[in-house]
Amino acid sequence: METLENIKQQIADNAILLYMKGSPNAPQCGFSMRASQALMACGKRFAYVDVLSNPDIRAELPRYANWPTFPQLWVKGELVGGCDIIMEMYENGELKTLVDEAAAESEGGEQGE
Repeated sequence: METLENIKQQIADNAILLYMKGSPNAPQCGFSMRASQALMACGKRFAYVDVLSNPDIRAELPRYANWPTFPQLWVKGELVGGCDIIMEMYENGELKTLVDEAAAESEGGEQGE
């Protein structure tokens, strides 16, 4: 149960969080590389967790998220998806919009209209 609480805390504490294999500067698979490059191209800071060095998270997260593969992008507590979804959103401009909004909210608190 401790691992599940850790995952929930990571998701709650980070507006933009990528669970991936390796790190953005040293990805350990092509899908993680493409996903992290797309996120970095959006120009905002994001957190990441290397599931290769966290085997408990690697085992538990797919069950919690109901998403079997990595990488997994979480924004504002919601699962966005994996590499294919991230790349599609990046190519049509949706990823930058989503990341910009999440970064703005996490930096300046909730913003009303």
